[in-house]
Amino acid sequence: MTKQADLFALSKTLVPGGVHSPVRSFKGLHTTPRFFERAEGAYIYDVDKKQYIDFCMSFGPLILGHRDPIVEKTLHEGLERGWSYGACEPYSLELLQFLLSKLPHVQQMRFVNSGTEAVMTALRLARGVTGRNKIIKFNGCYHGHVDSMLIKAGSGLAGEAEASSAGVPAGVAHDTLILELGDIEGVKKCFVDHKDQIAAIIIEPLPANNGLLIQPIEFLKFLREICDQTCALLIFDEVISGFRVAFGGMAELTGIRPDIVTLGKIIGGGLPVGAIGASKFIMEHLAPIGKVYQAGTLSANPLAMVGGLATLKQMTPEKYKFIEGQTKKITALLSSWMQSYNNGQFAMFKIVSFSSLFWIVPKENVSKLSDIPENLTENFNKLFEVFLDRGIYLAPNAYEVGFVSAAHTDEVIRDLEHRLEHRIQ
Repeated sequence: MTKQADLFALSKTLVPGGVHSPVRSFKGLHTTPRFFERAEGAYIYDVDKKQYIDFCMSFGPLILGHRDPIVEKTLHEGLERGWSYGACEPYSLELLQFLLSKLPHVQQMRFVNSGTEAVMTALRLARGVTGRNKIIKFNGCYHGHVDSMLIKAGSGLAGEAEASSAGVPAGVAHDTLILELGDIEGVKKCFVDHKDQIAAIIIEPLPANNGLLIQPIEFLKFLREICDQTCALLIFDEVISGFRVAFGGMAELTGIRPDIVTLGKIIGGGLPVGAIGASKFIMEHLAPIGKVYQAGTLSANPLAMVGGLATLKQMTPEKYKFIEGQTKKITALLSSWMQSYNNGQFAMFKIVSFSSLFWIVPKENVSKLSDIPENLTENFNKLFEVFLDRGIYLAPNAYEVGFVSAAHTDEVIRDLEHRLEHRIQ
């Protein structure tokens, strides 16, 4: 027994399933979740003092790595001023002025506390602006645990949906129309079948929460066009891709302007945060000047604001180029090792990558959920445990992507190469 095994046993008596988020549970693995006590740079350390190279990076926010010195100094200074006011403060304004000067598709923004809360607000806002109720979403895109987004395809007509979680009312599922990624004809049919009822289409322009399902730009352009034709709104959920694939996210890379964008993760420098951005016309439908209500005790928390600004000011074009280059080196190394390890035990795996994200999957050209092999989890779990023995930490779920940061230097890559060949105690 290890200290963390004891902690997990205790945690299961205090927390449902022993975890505060299901993906942390190590479900299906022959080991207990790792309890981490500290981190620095590209490394994370568990309570048994084992060191890991971290490719989870808190599921994406830490694009500079753990405890970036500039961000850490900024947070220390913020702590000395106070860490929650429940009132207006100047720090969100400094962050917003910086962001809005660089994001041409956003005129105003409001901060909330998570990506899920950002999506919840964006959906309510879209309905309030359009006076319509129905939302189109796509199978394989994750938009947080909002009731109306915990939806799967139904067994009836195209576009109809049913809840994928207990506790979600059938009436909520009724207003969400779910389609497959890339299904242009299905989208057209939904707009015919539900004429003047669709408030918005919501999509991750780079789906990265059920694998990395890279979409053709033609599909994203089509969504923009049909929203323009039908007076529906296009919502880009860029909680993961925002500030990671480029400063302006997929909106910048594709040149497609969403009506509403939801953001999170990197925007707070690793502290809890979410944001909704849109034109001034759309945003001014929010209370207190509009009729769409939203509020939050800890919204625009001053530490998250200064941590986000300290992070984003470092994200220059040169920094993005460096991180993407390191990602290519890392994925090439992992791919080569998987082909040769233990007489090709993991040779079935490929690595899909985009910018500083990567996903290990036993198939190429995966662009929708139905493309993913059914035995993905079984095969990935074996690979995950081999990596874990070697002090390499990925998200403990086959459908989660890996993240590379600026802290994954050449020295770390040399260490990775060593760990791939040797089990680390």
